[in-house]
Formats: sequence, structure tokens, C-alpha cells
Amino acid sequence: MLHSFFEMVFGCSHKRTTFPQTARGGVYVACLDCGQEFAYDWNAMQVGKPVTARTNVQPIAVRDPA
Repeated sequence: MLHSFFEMVFGCSHKRTTFPQTARGGVYVACLDCGQEFAYDWNAMQVGKPVTARTNVQPIAVRDPA
């Protein structure tokens, strides 16, 4: 509860991230707490700027269960 309060007031710290993934023409990591994606630099081994635009992503077709 205290953690969610601090996250609500100060925002997510993005400390817990996925292993770097290669997709969409680049390497990125995603925050496990909020889902925000960030560019990743393999040479410097650092998390970079947030990824804002998804390109070449096709929507998933959802079949009507009825």
C-alpha cells in the first residue's frame, strides 16, 4: 500500500525491467511495474529514452466467441 502511494505521488521509478528485447528495428526494455517501454543501448548497457511511437505493429484480430 505504501509503495502504491509513493508511485501515485512521484510516478514509477522503472527499476524493474525486462531483459533487452530486439523488435521494431531496435532494442528495448519494458518496465515490469507500469509497462512503459524504453530504448536500450547494448554498447553502454543503459536504459535510454522512453519509446513513444510504435511502428509496424499490426493489431491482433479478436474472434467473436459467439
